[in-house]
Amino acid sequence: MARDQTSRNDPNGRPGGYSGGHSGVPGREELLFLPLGGSGEIGMNLNLYGHAGRWLMVDLGVTFNRDDGPPGIELIMPDPTFIAERSDKLVGLVLTHAHEDHIGAVPYLWPRLRCPVYATPFTAAVLRKKLAQANLLGQVPLTEIPLSGKLSLPPFEIELITITHSIPEPNCVVVRTPLGAVLHTGDWKIDPTPLLGDVTDEDALRRLGEEGVLACICDSTNALVDGHSGSEASVREALMRVVAGRRGKVAVTCFASNVARVETLFRVAQAHDRHVVLVGRSLHRMVEAARETGYLADVPPFVTEDESGYLPRENQLLVCTGSQGEPRAALARIAAGDHRNVSLEQGDTVIFSSRMIPGNEASILKVQNGLLRRGVKIVTDRDAPVHVSGHPARDELVAMYQWIRPRIAIPVHGERMHMTAHAELARECQVPETVVIENGSMVRLAPGPATVVDHVQAGRLALDGHRLIPQGGTHWRERNKVAHNGSAVATLVLDRKGRLTTSPLLSVHGVLDPEGDAELRAAAVQAIAEAIESLPPDVRLRDDEVVREAARVAVRRAIHAQSGKKPMTAVHLCRV
Repeated sequence: MARDQTSRNDPNGRPGGYSGGHSGVPGREELLFLPLGGSGEIGMNLNLYGHAGRWLMVDLGVTFNRDDGPPGIELIMPDPTFIAERSDKLVGLVLTHAHEDHIGAVPYLWPRLRCPVYATPFTAAVLRKKLAQANLLGQVPLTEIPLSGKLSLPPFEIELITITHSIPEPNCVVVRTPLGAVLHTGDWKIDPTPLLGDVTDEDALRRLGEEGVLACICDSTNALVDGHSGSEASVREALMRVVAGRRGKVAVTCFASNVARVETLFRVAQAHDRHVVLVGRSLHRMVEAARETGYLADVPPFVTEDESGYLPRENQLLVCTGSQGEPRAALARIAAGDHRNVSLEQGDTVIFSSRMIPGNEASILKVQNGLLRRGVKIVTDRDAPVHVSGHPARDELVAMYQWIRPRIAIPVHGERMHMTAHAELARECQVPETVVIENGSMVRLAPGPATVVDHVQAGRLALDGHRLIPQGGTHWRERNKVAHNGSAVATLVLDRKGRLTTSPLLSVHGVLDPEGDAELRAAAVQAIAEAIESLPPDVRLRDDEVVREAARVAVRRAIHAQSGKKPMTAVHLCRV
């Protein structure tokens, strides 16, 4: 009978199987797996393997702040504290592919790790551009690994196996130790006609299965989707049909990293007497990286945004960033009418050649509504097969388990419902053991049955300007409070006898109407003055903290009585 373990929290917040505290130093006779990001969520991947006193990291990615997050935050990434405190034990970081949720945190977190980084040529080219922006290009030891290459990082032996996904050069990573081989799939699918790059190396996976696989750490994104994910070749055929006969401009939004889709759009434009215009910086960076590594070799330079103004509308095919409704991406700005170079109008068409990632629905619908107000026609994958997923559906997961036949299946890269469905499917495929985990769950893969032996810190860091702040920390909480309740600043001037020399000054943001709430503001100012005057003279004279607190409470009570809000409040006190 298949053995299933689900990591559940005990009353103290620790998972089932908690041992009372693993040392954090892997034993010579044990093999550990520890995700710090990407388990119980889609995105923000950070995975660790531990053996014989050393750790190996696979991927280091980000996720993006959603509409319900605090304002001013764009990127969120895993908290690497556990491994940063053990960076002398970290033998290296191996990157499976160049998507943001797998490499995007490297420029921000590498200074805490200072380990060697390994990637195939395309992923390395994309990463170099990021490191250059962060002024780290000469500091990070980045080594290119050839496709299907091998690497020795004692006590780990690494092999890459070529697979297909929605970006050039995706890889499965085989992590070998004396205790067994682990297949870390990264993001993958089975695409017999990927159009760009090699097909999945089924022979290598079958050979690995014959050798014996201890555990498979596997993508769960589409574990609830029956059948197959589909092929890029079918998307090219669909886009050829959809663009045919369209009048005006045609804009297509897709993931910038899908270089095969960009090449498809060039072929589609060529077939319909249109020129491709790239709109969005990330598209230009991806195309540059692709050309540097030998892809798009027979595709001529694309038209720039500035040059597009000289082309007739019916001869343009725009490729735009912003398929997920990102507010600063090209398509959102076009929909709002504030893009510097590009506009869409009545009779134009936008094709969403992408999937709606869970959590982004509101942002995407906002962009689509903006386009519809401009009279722009919208085509999505509900109208035509203009997108296929880059992740394995259930039939592909079954094929993988048939090829490699692991002893243990650990679903990752999915929310809880995806990972639970994935574990059930693995058991149906006769995998003896399955473990459903969460970020911070330390799993002992060997020796013995797979067991959660500890739970470590696995928080999140948010990029706030140039700083990284902990999600849920004081700064984060204050930002949320200001966003929801506004802010107020009161300024008091007291003389040497502790008396107000003038009426308190009150500045309120995001709560009161600057023009229509003058009487309410005056009432709040009066409440501050009365609170100060009610304090005993000796307190007003000597205890600044009590005076500030009395003013703060008066402001919050007065504004709450008028508006129902309790703003973040600061009090400046001057004595003259």
